[in-house]
Amino acid sequence: MKFYRLLVPVSGDGADKEVIELACKMAKEVKGKVFVVYVIQVKRSLPLDAELVSETQKAEEVLSRAEEYAEEQDYEVETDLLQTREIGPAIIDEAMERSADLILLGMGYRKRFGQFELGETVPYVLKYAPCRVLLLRLPLL
Repeated sequence: MKFYRLLVPVSGDGADKEVIELACKMAKEVKGKVFVVYVIQVKRSLPLDAELVSETQKAEEVLSRAEEYAEEQDYEVETDLLQTREIGPAIIDEAMERSADLILLGMGYRKRFGQFELGETVPYVLKYAPCRVLLLRLPLL
């Protein structure tokens, strides 16, 4: 199976490096494109275009690291910063807008109340994605 347009949402956690490396390797085989996005979730009490300095600064650092990870793979990625109310729908919209063949999600092993948990974004993307979705969960520590 070949994927020419890969969308990789990043969050700044430990899975980012691995998913970007994997996306670059997959895209390199077919001379595809990798789109890396960071989504800032804006609270409903704020306007959607509010200037969130600390969040924007973190996002720019994460995207800069993503470009470095891609450079290590000798591949160039396109990065984008999105500001939205809900992360899942923003990822789906971005996948449709970029005609993605694959959304490559990375996540650590998260527990909540003693149980493994996917959070809100992963199930949403799995349910509504217009393309294939690959989930890379980091191993237990």
